[in-house]
Amino acid sequence: MATIAVIGTLDTKGYEHAFVAECIRKHGHKPLLIDVGSGDSPQITPDIDRYEVASAGNLDLAAMMARKDRGECVSAMAKAAPVLLKRLQMEGRIDGVISLGGGGGTAIATAAMRALPIGFPKLMVSTLASGNTAHYVGTKDIVMMPSIVDVAGLNRISRTIFSRAVGAICGMVEASIEVSDQRPIIVASMFGNTTDCVNDAIPILEEAGYEVLVFHATGAGGRAMESLIESGMVAGVLDITTTEWADEIVGGTLSAGPERLDATGKMCLPAIVVPGCLDMVNFGERKSVPEKFKDRTFYIHNPQVTLMRTTAQECRELGKILATKINTYTAPVTVLIPEKGISVISKEGEPFYDPVADTALFDALASELRDDIPIRFMDCDINDPDFSTACAESLLDNLSICKQQ
Repeated sequence: MATIAVIGTLDTKGYEHAFVAECIRKHGHKPLLIDVGSGDSPQITPDIDRYEVASAGNLDLAAMMARKDRGECVSAMAKAAPVLLKRLQMEGRIDGVISLGGGGGTAIATAAMRALPIGFPKLMVSTLASGNTAHYVGTKDIVMMPSIVDVAGLNRISRTIFSRAVGAICGMVEASIEVSDQRPIIVASMFGNTTDCVNDAIPILEEAGYEVLVFHATGAGGRAMESLIESGMVAGVLDITTTEWADEIVGGTLSAGPERLDATGKMCLPAIVVPGCLDMVNFGERKSVPEKFKDRTFYIHNPQVTLMRTTAQECRELGKILATKINTYTAPVTVLIPEKGISVISKEGEPFYDPVADTALFDALASELRDDIPIRFMDCDINDPDFSTACAESLLDNLSICKQQ
């Protein structure tokens, strides 16, 4: 029998969560009702009340409730609930979590779910599940299920949806997972323009006894890779494709945020860093590109993706940013530079060939980098097999140094 946390605002949606709890019991599992409401008294008796949740985050809930500022209370619960849920998971007291919610309930419950590790069963039935859920899911494997009707009472639609949701979360906790691969993990960043580089490096790393997990550098992919690194599951980092930083500083659609490249330093992991695809900024279809960029160089990757060439000034800034990030690393790290092209389309004869911009990028990176960090310039493009081999072998060298320390 598994214990499934049922977390919700029980002052407004208590009866609905009670229905979910009863369905869980019928499946042979134990519900743990957690109240994160902050309005009227809960409609049902929780197993963990709102004050215990608030105390986990060192919050004075009574004082906040007295001010009757719903926004303040929701924000506070969204900070306290992750602390409580993470503690319950670490103590082995819960095996999964489910919640029902509108705007406030979804914000609180998904914040709590994001505190849980990848692979831990998490299901959110929400009125917001059919829209952009990126800020609710983050980099975690939260299942978002549309509620169809509002979470406001029990009727023929809501009972069906809630029952199916319970079946899903019970199926998750019951699923047996066999993880026979115990090889240490290396994470790698990849884009379509660096696919050959990463794919050629993988067999070298696998032959050395590592499992390689590849992340698509599309913003969400970079954030997911950073999250996994911070989880403590990773042994080394093959950061071939740092392109998300170009979108971050120029205003493209695939930024991974200003924390990209931070996790490797925080976790003191051996790494390889390459300025892969920093020649390009991503936009949607051509007409979606802001008017201020009308005179720039573009490449239509496909009807839905337009690439814009970074300028020498932007490349100079990108080189400084990469150096600043890498300079915080304390584990062995090597920077590799493919002088003849940092993407498929930046080689000589290709649309983004711009030696002036590339030189600005390389010079800024080299001049700002710490003197004790190796930087290796190679007379080839990023997808040359020799470059792939150099990246893989350099990472193995750095991993070896870490093992000896």
